[in-house]
Formats: sequence, structure tokens, C-alpha cells
Amino acid sequence: MGAEHLSFAARTAGLPNPLTGLKVVELAEDPGGEFTGLLLAQLGAEVVKLEGPEGSPTRAAGPWAKGAEGPETSLKFWFYNSNKKSVTADVRTPAGLAALQDLLADADVFICTLQPHALAAAGLDLEAILEAHPKLIIAAVTAFGLTGPWKDYKSSDIVALAAGGPLNSCGYDDHTIPPIRPGGDQAYHTVASFAQIGIMLALLERQKTGRGDLLDISMHEACAVNVELANPYWFYPRVHVHRQTCRHAQPSPTQPALFRCADDRYVYFALILAEPKAWKSLVDWMDSKGMAAMLTEPEYQDVKFRQDNFHLVQEVVECFFLVHTAEEMYREGQAAGLPIGVLNAPEDLFHDEHLIARDFFARVEHEGVGEVAYPGPIYRFSSFCEVARTPAPKLGEHNAEILKSEAGS
Repeated sequence: MGAEHLSFAARTAGLPNPLTGLKVVELAEDPGGEFTGLLLAQLGAEVVKLEGPEGSPTRAAGPWAKGAEGPETSLKFWFYNSNKKSVTADVRTPAGLAALQDLLADADVFICTLQPHALAAAGLDLEAILEAHPKLIIAAVTAFGLTGPWKDYKSSDIVALAAGGPLNSCGYDDHTIPPIRPGGDQAYHTVASFAQIGIMLALLERQKTGRGDLLDISMHEACAVNVELANPYWFYPRVHVHRQTCRHAQPSPTQPALFRCADDRYVYFALILAEPKAWKSLVDWMDSKGMAAMLTEPEYQDVKFRQDNFHLVQEVVECFFLVHTAEEMYREGQAAGLPIGVLNAPEDLFHDEHLIARDFFARVEHEGVGEVAYPGPIYRFSSFCEVARTPAPKLGEHNAEILKSEAGS
């Protein structure tokens, strides 16, 4: 079998992982810190998750494997905590603090989501920890940062999206409908992605200086810089943007980009009225099926005419999509060089031929459940081995292995 037919994992087998040998201690009580740890674990770091005796709050969040609610069956916990080890200790007690200090003694990275008031209540001082472990990189991934008047305010995914600004741009053309939250813990994922970048930069700096660092990473600020053009439009020309259905928020309305198809599925297609090549491709494609109507008329070759009459163009294109399936429109539109995409549901992605061809889904065996499919790695390196996915740990599963060895070291 030629190398081009081998899976990515097979082609890189035997190579090291990108972060082999890196030890991470994670004290995370929300998905922001947990996803930060997961991103590092997926690169081969050893991530030790320190949980309280009752377990991480994510263990209490559904949905549940086979509908059986419990600390070991949360699908949310499984996703955010695969490839990690779990130890339990209550950092609010002297014994728990001692366990944390033992873990940090040989750690490279410490991920902590405790806000300042919680740190003080537990007797934790991040600057003192850095002074005691000068090579340690501490990533404080919190709701509003370690300083400022909001530093101890409560937050959540939707609070962060609202306070940071992205929610203002998410929703529908009908502004009697309030803003709509995007799904999937996007605020937590945003701050975790920035946190991972910061950690990697700090690791590079440590290679040069031998010193660690304290990174103050605010979910509020991560969201505030992730609002596309909303902030620049206001910061400079003082113009408000308005949310639009499945389109970027803009100062002025743009033409709709969602088209319903014959099979009741939708495709996304932004009509490019001002680009001559794209316009010709669209009209030629529609004309080949006898559905271009008046779009072949000479006046439609003029960009301004098209823009002034875009509602007429929209009606013809809507009729075109409505008599074909979403898959037809996607395949043929892409063949015509047009940016068209099907709106896929999770079950569609699970059968996506492109993801399957790239071995995107990782199959993980879970005790008592069987094989479970996980989303694959975000990064693939030609010079590093793909990290094998392992199931999320049971609560305190590695106490004997890690806490005992740390105490005896």
C-alpha cells in the first residue's frame, strides 16, 4: 500500500508527540480551563486534573451516556477531559494545598480557573506559587481576569458572550427577536484557544530565559476582541452594526444568504453581485439548467443594475435552489467555483465523506458503554505522531499512581 493511502496516524507512527514530556496540572472548574487542558493533552502533554472530592462541576452536566446520570457518564465531561488523569484533593484544606504543591513541584504548566476571591479563600497566591516555582507557567483562565472591578463577578458562556459583545451580532434580520446565543460553549472555547496560544508562547520564552510566567487570561477580553467588525465600525467611524440571519453583522443590510432546497435542507451561498467571474459562473450554471430567466439579459451585466435590483436576483436564485437538493447545489456549485456550503447537522457530519477520508473521528472504548466517537485533533504535524485518544478518567482514578508517587518523591 502506497504512503498516500495510509492513514495520517499510520504515516506518523513512531514519531514523538509535540508536547511529549510536558507536565500540566489543571485546577479547572469550568469548560474554559478544561478545554485549555484538553488542547495541550491532544498535543501529548501529561495533564493531571485536580478535582475536589465531589468532582468537577462538568461531571454533573448532561447529556448522559445511555441516559444514566452520574459522575462517570457525563458526555460533556468526557469531551472536555479525555486524555487526562484525575486526582482528588480539596485545596481548601491544608492536606489539599499540600497535594497541590506536590503536584506543582515538577510541573511545567499550571492551569487555574479560580477567581481572586476563591483563590484567597483557598489560601492560594499565584504570584507566590510562581516565586516558589520560577520555571512554572501559570495560566489563570478566569471570567474577568485577576484585576479590575469585575474580577469576582460570576459568569458563564452566555454572560461572557453578552458582556463581551459577540451576542449583539448574533441573531436574525427581524430585530423584534432578541440576540441569539451561538451553541457549543463558544466563549469558553475562545478563551481556551487564546490561553493555549499564550502558554505555547510562554514555553518558547522559557526555552530562552529559563523563567516561567503568570498569564492573566480573561474570558471577557477574549470575547471582546472576537466580535468581527462590530468594534472597528464603532471605534473609528462611530457606526453601529446590525445582526443578520446567517450573515455577518453590518452597518447596512446585505442580501440573504440562506437558500432552502427541495429536500428541506439549506445551503449557504453569499451572492457575489460585484465580482464578474463569480456572477458569470452563477448565471452559466443556472442557464445550463434552463433557470437563469432574465439574468442572461444585457442589463444584468452591469454591477450597479444588479445591486439596485438584487431583490429580483434573489427571487430567481431562490427558485433555482428550491427545485434541487442541497447536495446537488453543493456539488455543482463547488464545481462551478462558487462558495456554497450545506448547513450540516451533527448527524450529517458523522457521515461526512471528507471527514471520514481524513480519519477525523477518533474511536474510544468506554467501559460499560462500548466504542464512542470523538471529534479528532485540531492540529496535524508531519514530523510528530498523532496522539491516541483515551477516555476521560474516573473521579480520582489516578490517586494511587500520582499522589502516592508525589508524596514519596
